[in-house]
Amino acid sequence: MISRRRFGQAFAAGLAATSLAACSSGSTAVAPAAAPDLRAGSGEHTSLGELKHADAGVVTMAYHESGPAGGPPVVLLHGWPYDPYSYVDVAPILAGAGYRVIVPYLRGYGPTAFKSATAVRNGQQTAVALDVVALLDTLKIGKAVFGGYDWGGRTADIIAALWPERCQALVAVSGYIVTNLAANQKPLAPAAELGWWYQYYFATERGRAGYAANRHDFNKLIWKTASPAWNFDDATYDRSATAFDNPDHVAIVIHNYRWRLSLAPGEPQYEAYEQKLAAGATIGVPSITIGSDFDGAAKDGKAYRAKFTGKYEHRVFDGIGHNVPQEAPRPFAQAILDASRR
Repeated sequence: MISRRRFGQAFAAGLAATSLAACSSGSTAVAPAAAPDLRAGSGEHTSLGELKHADAGVVTMAYHESGPAGGPPVVLLHGWPYDPYSYVDVAPILAGAGYRVIVPYLRGYGPTAFKSATAVRNGQQTAVALDVVALLDTLKIGKAVFGGYDWGGRTADIIAALWPERCQALVAVSGYIVTNLAANQKPLAPAAELGWWYQYYFATERGRAGYAANRHDFNKLIWKTASPAWNFDDATYDRSATAFDNPDHVAIVIHNYRWRLSLAPGEPQYEAYEQKLAAGATIGVPSITIGSDFDGAAKDGKAYRAKFTGKYEHRVFDGIGHNVPQEAPRPFAQAILDASRR
């Protein structure tokens, strides 16, 4: 999920309630215009289009594709504990606008599979990003627009920062969420640490066993906690939950969170990339970042503004939780369209 510090801030701060009023001296008060329904269109679709498979380095990556084959490519990346169906209502909008929409299953999800039984089930951030770069190579896509949240937002950030020649534009929920291992060693306030309970759970063998045994209910709890105002139904959740049956899912998730806390090593071939990120890599491609209620005090984007050095805009989706593209598909799709035209 999102960076440990930002999640803790959100948990500690809670959700802010706002009220608007309009009046003029000596005149009748005028009611403000109704806020746009950010959730409009959520749940309209149940299919992501054709499922395909392609070589992506150490994995064979499964992905959904829709829209014209010759259209400008858009790659949409999901987070944990979610899957490509986060974009089930976004993809048709973009495909209808003429884009070639590619929505992969990250390593450890759905039909994506490691080619070797002996390969390290590594969930570190640059390993995940290089899978996506390898997918672009196989599909002969030189440059794409990237959109993502959670693990997907981090992956898109990394591609934009380390391989800007592959990224036309970026839409990143929660902004710059590249993991910094040194920063993750710094303790938070007690209330904030409480919000990060599951990462400490995953640091134990009990947590690994518990997640393996209860991943369906565990991840449903995370959905509810991260998006308390999203009234998804069982069919919506179950459609995504099948992606957690991947035989490598538990290993990838556990390694990802242990690696973030420096409790599990990465692999040497990724170290140079991690060092570049640790040195403070910035993003110069045209970017739109999105803050939601999940981000708490960080939803205004000020904390990471300096990380974006090119054309930039920040948007706030009040009332929306963590799974922004599935909860607010139309404004998310609009952000992709706007970023791609900068």
